[in-house]
Amino acid sequence: MDEYLVPTQFGEDEFVEKKSRFIGRVWPVETEAEALDKIQQMKKQHYDATHNCWAYIIKDGPVRFSDDGEPGGTAGMPMLQVLQREGLFNVVCVVTRYFGGILLGAGGLVRAYTKGAKIAVNAAGKSMKRVWAALYVPCPYAYYERIKLETAAFGGIIRNTEFGAEVELEILLPEGRTQPFLERLTDMTAAEVEGMEVGREYRAFPVEA
Repeated sequence: MDEYLVPTQFGEDEFVEKKSRFIGRVWPVETEAEALDKIQQMKKQHYDATHNCWAYIIKDGPVRFSDDGEPGGTAGMPMLQVLQREGLFNVVCVVTRYFGGILLGAGGLVRAYTKGAKIAVNAAGKSMKRVWAALYVPCPYAYYERIKLETAAFGGIIRNTEFGAEVELEILLPEGRTQPFLERLTDMTAAEVEGMEVGREYRAFPVEA
């Protein structure tokens, strides 16, 4: 299955540039219909705004944008380029502008809408959707911190930790890194720690910025 980045959650942020207020918002979506619904919601919510510019990218689907009345190429395309540079799919971004009376010029508009999209992406966070292997790893306390470091080094996530006579970890690792990780644990602990794969999941988990 494919692996790709998606927004972790809804994200919103805003700023003021020469008295114009820009509000950037990003949502994770699964379909074009869902993306269009978010855009319409913002147009209704901000019916009094000067512009509600937007862009979206659907995995294996349409990629579209709109300047919503701003000069051509100054809003929707710069927003789309932010989403593309961030490597995001199944994402819709709307940047709302309340005009403050001072013209920004074409370059100023491009910078403002680029910033509006970027701060919204930052607020939403990014998650990697891929096949993850779920591992059960019981270990002595002496190895706990080291295994946490190795998990991070292999791009894994510790989903659950239980502390009893020993530490029991539920670890998620990207598909394909399971065997090298398990071999690393065996070598590192002289076979004191041995994990086992207990399942696989296709889902998104947050990645570090």
